[in-house]
Amino acid sequence: PYHPLMKKWILETRKLPYKNYYIKSHDGLTLRAKYFEFSPNAVTENMFHGYKSTAEHNLSGGVQRCFALGRNVLLVDQRTSCESEGSVISFGINEHRDCLAWIDFAVKQFGSDVKIVLTGISMGAATVMIAAGSDNLPSNVVGVVADCGYTSAEEIIKKCAKDQHYPVKLIYPFIKLGAKIFGHFNLEEYSPLEAMETCKVPVIFFHGEDDDFVPCDMSREVFGVCPTRKKLVTMPNAGHGLCYPVDPEGYLQALWDFFGPELSAKK
Repeated sequence: PYHPLMKKWILETRKLPYKNYYIKSHDGLTLRAKYFEFSPNAVTENMFHGYKSTAEHNLSGGVQRCFALGRNVLLVDQRTSCESEGSVISFGINEHRDCLAWIDFAVKQFGSDVKIVLTGISMGAATVMIAAGSDNLPSNVVGVVADCGYTSAEEIIKKCAKDQHYPVKLIYPFIKLGAKIFGHFNLEEYSPLEAMETCKVPVIFFHGEDDDFVPCDMSREVFGVCPTRKKLVTMPNAGHGLCYPVDPEGYLQALWDFFGPELSAKK
């Protein structure tokens, strides 16, 4: 039912002026993003999309929402997506390193005093949560928006395997081994749940109560361990990744209330 609205957001976002940027990842991939500027001195949201999706598909509505808050947007295509290179998705493990690289880029490109909010949806939420727990997180990062994120790569893989009636205890060790051999990463290296335990910046969590892909309880769990200023917003009748389409005004109001006028140029 939200397809026409999401299509409208995509078409409107395509008409906005933007700049193309790229960086090199820690493992040599070329990663790309589009920058939409509301105002030169505004807060910038670095936005990260979900598993096997694209920035345009998941986050065009986010561009509209950022402009409503008076914010700039760095819309990132994660590794393997669109023109960003790569062939392996690592559920936030390598992606969080890319996120940290995009933060460094934003500081160099937009000035040492730029304020950055990290925003992600689904796997993008896992990406920004893991990055937010990093010891090397620059002080420019002033907050996190984590929309329908999961607790760990292990738990979401096991949940999806169970949904598809696979023998979880039997196949998960092979999935983990395959990730190490063929993807060259450790599925259990670090998790959003672990990262949130050491997070030092404010975090607002969103999750649809009817999410049958990433259970709403996963956001409740990461919210529970987060020691900083935080807020959990659950939306009735919202499926996976649909909190904003279900209630744009409520979503916007929750962000305004949480971050306040100092991080939002207008309401």
